[in-house]
Amino acid sequence: MAEEQTAAPNQRELAAVRGFIAAHGEQVRAVVENIGKAGARVVLVGEDGALGDVVVRGGVEAAEALVAASGLESGSWDGPTVAAVQIGSAHRRAMAGPRAGR
Repeated sequence: MAEEQTAAPNQRELAAVRGFIAAHGEQVRAVVENIGKAGARVVLVGEDGALGDVVVRGGVEAAEALVAASGLESGSWDGPTVAAVQIGSAHRRAMAGPRAGR
């Protein structure tokens, strides 16, 4: 039986994660979330509390490979990670979408 190989992260994905690290500090936390057929989401929490993400089509294994290639460790939504997130008013408005104007 042949082993499945995980696709290597592409340059766009690597650039997105490295850009986030450059903008928000070296101590970035990464949490991989399965989003079904669409693949996986790598949620990034910056040293400054900023929140970002990269969607990876190859699934959880491909997302884990992206995290490793970026020099980060995959974590979870534990207490310290949740506490590190600093959601500002601009982000809250963006997440609220049309309801923000009400």
